[in-house]
Amino acid sequence: KQGEAIDRGLALYFPAPHSYTGEDVLELQAHGGPLVLQMLVARCLQAAKDSQEPTLMAMRMARPGEFTERAFLNDKMDLAQAEAVADLIDASTQVAVRAASRSLAGAFSERIEALLASLIHLRTLVEATLDFPEEDLDFLQAADTKGQLQTLLEQVEQTLVQSRQGAILREGLQVVIAGQPNAGKSSLLNALAGADLAIVTPIA
Repeated sequence: KQGEAIDRGLALYFPAPHSYTGEDVLELQAHGGPLVLQMLVARCLQAAKDSQEPTLMAMRMARPGEFTERAFLNDKMDLAQAEAVADLIDASTQVAVRAASRSLAGAFSERIEALLASLIHLRTLVEATLDFPEEDLDFLQAADTKGQLQTLLEQVEQTLVQSRQGAILREGLQVVIAGQPNAGKSSLLNALAGADLAIVTPIA
């Protein structure tokens, strides 16, 4: 009912840019029951609608992923980190959680930036050689450009391999266990899963 307390909680104000989205954010914390939270959200939306204040009347439910979208648009995170948020939410194993957490912390982005910096450095050496052909100094040979390029290619290949491994962590693999009847397929499945997913019996 109007005017009746729903719950006791905490209100936290995060002024821009010190929030997840980089915008002014008011966070309301209540007890975690889904019905309580639904009632609080409904009360907030109704109060905003009744306020007659244009800014408050525009209040609405956020779209799925909108907070992360706003964080990306406000340069609070890059695209790799934004994708890592979804990976972290959808992670089904501890390994996937740790991989997504590292990407969210910027590990993948830092690796890409390092590769880009190395590529720009090599480009600078090539341009210097082309711009100053009359110089006795061979910029490319002096800097072992060939060796640097080979190292860079190896690092790119390693990054691609790890990226494909990350895709497997996200999407999983489809595996078929085939064999003769009573050959131990169900026992193998249970052993791999670490749980009794298939019924097994010692009676053939």
